[in-house]
Amino acid sequence: MRQEDWPAVRAIYLEGIATGNATFEQTAPEWEKWNAGHLLAARIVARSNGTVLGWAALSGVSSRCVYAGVAEVSIYVAERARGRGVGRQLMARLVADSEAEGMWTLQAGTFPENVASVALHERAGFRIVGKRDRLGQMNGRWRDVVLMERRSAVAGR
Repeated sequence: MRQEDWPAVRAIYLEGIATGNATFEQTAPEWEKWNAGHLLAARIVARSNGTVLGWAALSGVSSRCVYAGVAEVSIYVAERARGRGVGRQLMARLVADSEAEGMWTLQAGTFPENVASVALHERAGFRIVGKRDRLGQMNGRWRDVVLMERRSAVAGR
């Protein structure tokens, strides 16, 4: 992912937000804020004929050095590309890139209603470690979040 990809990446993020089942965010930030909140490693876009179809990135979970190898996953696929394996390809690359960077744990928080996301993460080796009931309120409705994690078999050993 490059800065010039941001308009397409942001548009896909907005599509995810519009579903009401992708994130607690209500709008996508500007590039500067998004860039500051995501790790430089493992920023990925999927393209077809030059068109961005999806993206994946990692965010740090803590500034404490003991968590240097733990990151939160963001992965979004354009509405027009869903169900075509784009998410699987993005996730596979994200996992490989994260392990090359020495990441030993990837985590994700997903709304349980987002069954496609839960399934995508499970296929990539994530496991459900718990559910946080009524974690946040969005549009007047309390939302639960399923916590998932993937431990690397190679990094952090």
